Amino acid sequence: MAGQGSGGNVIAALASFFIPGLGQLLQGRVLKAALMFVSAAVLWWILLGWIIHLWSIVDAAMFKPKS
Repeated sequence: MAGQGSGGNVIAALASFFIPGLGQLLQGRVLKAALMFVSAAVLWWILLGWIIHLWSIVDAAMFKPKS
């Protein structure tokens, strides 16, 4: 399996840049993807969605699959 910094993680991070949680979805982490997407959507109502958006990008980039 590819580790942190792999091409897959870069693509996942880029996907999360455009839609929070999409990177996690591409990595097969459906529950985390839903959590990121819903949290960002809710927080954007009070202009704090950028916090979850950034967290989603960093989380996708630093993901290490369990061996």
